[in-house]
Amino acid sequence: MKGDRIGEFEELVLLAVRALAPPVYGVPIQRFVERLAERRVTMGAVYAALDRLEMKGLARSVQGDATPVRGGKRKRLFAPTPDGVRMLQDLRRVRDRIWREIERVHP
Repeated sequence: MKGDRIGEFEELVLLAVRALAPPVYGVPIQRFVERLAERRVTMGAVYAALDRLEMKGLARSVQGDATPVRGGKRKRLFAPTPDGVRMLQDLRRVRDRIWREIERVHP
């Protein structure tokens, strides 16, 4: 796997890509993160995170077909790679172990 670590925002974006019936483009990703993380998110930040995830081999993109709604512009569509899915599963296992330990020490 190319990317050994990802930051919190990259994780949120990758989770959104995974949750939104890939392939998915930037606007639904932005809305998903804003709604569920309850924080403002710019499109620039979303696309920067997607670019980093793609460079790390955790997401991939393809150009969608041109649509009249977008004035003939093509959408860049994203999906998690198998490495990206494994990364999310690993992160979840680590967080679950940490929370179990917290709850054991601080019931």
